Amino acid sequence: MFTDRAKIFIKSGKGGDGHVSFRRELYVPAGGPDGGDGGRGGDIIFQVDDGLNTLVDFRHVRKYTATNGSPGGKKRCHGADGKDLIIKVPEGTVIKELESGKVIADMSGENRREIILKGGKGGLGNMHYATSTMQAPKYAQPGQESQELWVILELKVIADVGLVGFPNVGKSTLLSRVSNAKPKIANYHFTTLNPHLGVVDLSDGAGFVMADIPGIIEGASEGVGLGHDFLRHIERTKVLIHVVDAASTEGRDPVEDIRTIKSELKKYQAELDERPQVIAANKIDALYESGEDPISRLRQAFEPEGIEVYPISAVSGQGVRELLYKVYDMLKTLDQKPVIFQREFDLEALHAGSDLPYSVNRNEEGEYVVEGPRIEKMLGYTNLESEKGFVFFQNFLKESGILDELEKAGIQEGDTVRMYGLVFDYYK
Repeated sequence: MFTDRAKIFIKSGKGGDGHVSFRRELYVPAGGPDGGDGGRGGDIIFQVDDGLNTLVDFRHVRKYTATNGSPGGKKRCHGADGKDLIIKVPEGTVIKELESGKVIADMSGENRREIILKGGKGGLGNMHYATSTMQAPKYAQPGQESQELWVILELKVIADVGLVGFPNVGKSTLLSRVSNAKPKIANYHFTTLNPHLGVVDLSDGAGFVMADIPGIIEGASEGVGLGHDFLRHIERTKVLIHVVDAASTEGRDPVEDIRTIKSELKKYQAELDERPQVIAANKIDALYESGEDPISRLRQAFEPEGIEVYPISAVSGQGVRELLYKVYDMLKTLDQKPVIFQREFDLEALHAGSDLPYSVNRNEEGEYVVEGPRIEKMLGYTNLESEKGFVFFQNFLKESGILDELEKAGIQEGDTVRMYGLVFDYYK
């Protein structure tokens, strides 16, 4: 089964806690602190696997978690690092954050491997906190928390040219004739439910990659049927070939078909309808001389818009060569770099907790409430019961600008400040 979309949960490993211990050996009565550091948590890494062409594996496994770092030990022993988790995906997979839909990474082109979530840093053992005034610190730093996200994986095929059209107009037949692709072909609607790729080889080493995009129906841009699943694969293509049944063997009007598909493209993503396009008027082998000439109708309707019409027969091969060379000439005028989706989601802010937001508000009881992911993250790895930890907490409030924000909000000495489960009185 071809699967081109999946929703999964990913979570990096938590950092191991630092250790509190003191050296105790014969003849060394006061050996000092020797607690080791915790190990680093494992990263979540996405990697392209050329042997994959579908996201079907993610239908069965939805949660991916790297291992935690081990805590530090006695005698300055460093905890073991957590093992990274490598998630293999096919080339062309776009990773998006679930809630916002923003692109985190596009696993295409040169981007073969990327760290998406970093494991938490290991906490420092108490051996780091000895000073001339505190020679026996009983404090060690907790390991940094893990990171987690729900993400959407979308596979968008990588092709220079996309064949678009209603079901049963001959797209699969055309692709099989001009390339090495072998799509299943039969005379019924929606034979093709998978996008097929084929390499078109022309003379003198010229060529391009062509994709047979499954049949689009009216309403596809709103997700009718499998519309969104199909339209997704057109996003990387540079040139679109509209394949229509010029002979109207099923009673369809080829002019109206193209107008409908162009409308669906525009609704889904306006930029798609602005890409270079050409019309392949297929099944001319089934045309009869009686009645109105459909090729003339197509040319009158679309050539004023700059869309040329090429009569072809995908079955006999008539006119196909001229169509392919026209498409190749169009491609030569375009940027040769593959279409890559740029990052929109700020992973750096997620990696660096200092960039996370916070808010300062006053509640009905007159308390000043400071909250947000930045505060929650800081409290998660700070031991406020120790002298060292409390000093760190005070410095954090000052350096992060929270104290300035409280004063702007009108706080006075003796007023109450609440941060999640922590409540204290404010004094300068």
